[in-house]
Amino acid sequence: MQLIDWIVLSVTLLFIVIYGAWKTKGSKNVEEYILGNNETPWWTVGLSVMATQASAITFLSTPGQAYHDGMGFVQFYFGLPIAMVVICITFIPIYHKLKVFTAYEFLEQRFDVKTRSLASILFLIQRGLGTGLTIYAPAIIMSALLGWNLTLMNIVIGIMVIIYTFSGGTKAVNVTQKQQMFVIMTGMFITFFLILSYLPEELSFSNALGIAGANDKMDIVDFSFNPETRYTFWSGITGGFFLALSYFGTDQSQVGRYLSGKSIRESQMGLIMNGLLKVPMQFFILLTGVMVFVFFQFHSSPLHFNPTNNDLVKNSKHKSEYEKLEKELDAVQSEKKEISMLYVGQLNQDFDNPILQQKMVSLSGKEKDLREQAKEIIAEVDDKTETNDKDYVFLYFILNFLPKGLIGLLLAVIFSAAMSSSASGLTALASTTTIDIYKRNLRADKSEKHFVTATKLFTLMWGIIAILFACVGTLFENLIQLVNIVGSIFYGTVLGIFLVAFYVKFVKARAVFWSAVITQLTIFYIYYLDIVSFLWLNFIGAMLTIILGILFQSVLKTKE
Repeated sequence: MQLIDWIVLSVTLLFIVIYGAWKTKGSKNVEEYILGNNETPWWTVGLSVMATQASAITFLSTPGQAYHDGMGFVQFYFGLPIAMVVICITFIPIYHKLKVFTAYEFLEQRFDVKTRSLASILFLIQRGLGTGLTIYAPAIIMSALLGWNLTLMNIVIGIMVIIYTFSGGTKAVNVTQKQQMFVIMTGMFITFFLILSYLPEELSFSNALGIAGANDKMDIVDFSFNPETRYTFWSGITGGFFLALSYFGTDQSQVGRYLSGKSIRESQMGLIMNGLLKVPMQFFILLTGVMVFVFFQFHSSPLHFNPTNNDLVKNSKHKSEYEKLEKELDAVQSEKKEISMLYVGQLNQDFDNPILQQKMVSLSGKEKDLREQAKEIIAEVDDKTETNDKDYVFLYFILNFLPKGLIGLLLAVIFSAAMSSSASGLTALASTTTIDIYKRNLRADKSEKHFVTATKLFTLMWGIIAILFACVGTLFENLIQLVNIVGSIFYGTVLGIFLVAFYVKFVKARAVFWSAVITQLTIFYIYYLDIVSFLWLNFIGAMLTIILGILFQSVLKTKE
């Protein structure tokens, strides 16, 4: 990185932190600190909801996911627009009518305090883990970039988020997320068009898509019914729907965003905005990753994208074996570039040459085999090292091919995304701890000032816990998938409780409480057995909670 990159990165991040802390300091009561005095307009609600979900993991991992596996991941989001409609019709009017600070307050009014506490605790566990991961993702970047200690980077990033979140609460999050979304989308659009400009002059955008399609990167929709296939149309429209319904309808990090809206209509419009823009945004980010793949058909790429693992092997007895693979890769990539250029020439003549296409795909297969062999060598050197390098693909491209200044902007994109989602997570964790645990069970008779102070202290506490989670975190195949796996394990049960509360009126507190406990234990066991794709855990958890709740209520036959 050059001096200009450091200036762009530092100025962007410092502006967001200082602006957020200055603009929103001095909250006088809990309503102002947690709900932002219900002054948020719909477009800010929409941007805040999008920024909360669009963590650094989205912009770090999603392009790498597309580079390796293509566009199929977009199916994960197919159920989201439907979920937005359901939440707008059912959830938002009830939350606003009851004037709740958190989603879980509603559960006590519908059931009892132990059901409210159970849902709160499940949320605190998964969101605490999730917030730690959103801090961990950009820390990987800086540790790989600068060789700095990963733990130190987790601490630095966590402290930056804590500063303005502690100061201004929900209003600080809403205010800063507008700037963060502007930085994020500006950086991504510039990068996308730069990638296109780096492709050979003879290669049009449509033919670039043709090369991607020949390598199975443009298989967007899979209608197969195989439950072990991770991303299909059916898992997206079903599991993705239940995950989105859980996340946006019951996760306080999102509920808190639209509870701060000026009115029911403003909150609904904000969510509809998210529903309309989310799938296109994810499609665009995945397409950026696919274009990076096309770019590397004409440029050399490393045997392994994680520089730390490369250094590890080259300081071991396997160095010569690894370097032999690198030479083989150079030869394959050189031949692949030549074949790809010939294929482009044929495409420009409106002829899709099947022989050249087969040769090009065969070379990509050889390249993939060499990378797998490299991973095996890395595992031999250190069997505890994560060999999956999907999360480093986009980072490698940014650092090695973008012009001066833009590297700093793209790193600011990733940091901004991390800060926005982490800040939302911290405010949600703090408000849930204060309202649903501390105030409800321990200190109900204290003043408004006391609870504002308590919420700030819980923000600090959860910030420290998230940093600790980040420090012990590790790559798990792909960060974007890990976040969704953690959510899927818990969200289904919580969603099931809410669906019973909204739609199955005859089920009472004791039945739904024990159905939720048994369901959550069952989900842990199903995940341990690894018999279905994680997306189905949302559907299974929600349905099992509802069915068991109905059965238990039929058996109990008691009025609560």
